[in-house]
Amino acid sequence: MQQKTLLLVEDNPDDELLTLRALRRYNLANEIVVARDGQEALDYLFAEGEFSGRDTHQLPQVILLDLKLPKLDGLQVLQRLRADKLTHHVPVVILTSSNDQRDRLRSYDLGANSYVRKPVDFKEFLEAARQLGLYWLVLNEIPYDPD
Repeated sequence: MQQKTLLLVEDNPDDELLTLRALRRYNLANEIVVARDGQEALDYLFAEGEFSGRDTHQLPQVILLDLKLPKLDGLQVLQRLRADKLTHHVPVVILTSSNDQRDRLRSYDLGANSYVRKPVDFKEFLEAARQLGLYWLVLNEIPYDPD
């Protein structure tokens, strides 16, 4: 059985802390990897830069991806993930403060599995993170390439 790793791509330290707190409170992931910009997320996934040598077959169970990121934004990251055979099937949940209909449409057009707006209220944020973790890390089953 593969270890359940979650990749959180988030540049806002407050949102990162809240998400980590909620996920750890409910012990939903064995490991949570945080990337603070789009390029760092791609480097992690494709074992480049500071992550060179990482086993690329150990992919996260789910990626929580913010849209507004430095270096490469979330849509650019999503487009790159869906274009590569290695990461094409990894579930990507857009977790963002954006309420822009164009962002939602573009996210789904590029292959996002879900689009969730970050709640402003602390308790609502914790509950949203718990539900996301429960579904994507416990209930959802993703395909694995046996190669």
